[in-house]
Amino acid sequence: MLGWTLVLALLQIFLAAMLRTQETGLDYNAGARDRPGLPEGVLAGRLRRAQANLLETLPLFAAAVLIAHIAGRNGTATFWGVWLYFLSRIAYVPLYGFGVPYLRSLVWLAGVLGLALILIAILRPW
Repeated sequence: MLGWTLVLALLQIFLAAMLRTQETGLDYNAGARDRPGLPEGVLAGRLRRAQANLLETLPLFAAAVLIAHIAGRNGTATFWGVWLYFLSRIAYVPLYGFGVPYLRSLVWLAGVLGLALILIAILRPW
C-alpha cells in the first residue's frame, strides 16, 4: 500500500504540473521562471493544494507503515489503517478538485484515522 500511495503522489504531482503548464505555456514552465507566471487557475490551485496536503502526511504514513512492518505489527489495525488512508487520499483529490466542502474535510479526517490505526497497531502493548 505504501508503493501505491507513492504512485498516487506522483500522479498528483504530474496532474497539478500539467494543469499549470496549460495555464502558463510550455516555454514558461520549461524556462527558469525568473518572473512570476500567470495567476494560478482555480482547478490548478486546488490540485496543487491537494498535492501539498498529501505530501504533509505522506512521511508520517510511510514511517508508520515501515515501522509496523519491521515490528511485525501487520494485523487487522494495520490492514484497515493503510486501506483507509489510501482510499481516503484517492477520494480527496476529486473532492478538492470539484471544491466540495465539508465532505472533503471528513475524507481527510478518515485518512488521519487510518494513520492513527497504524500507530495504534505499532504502540499497543498486547
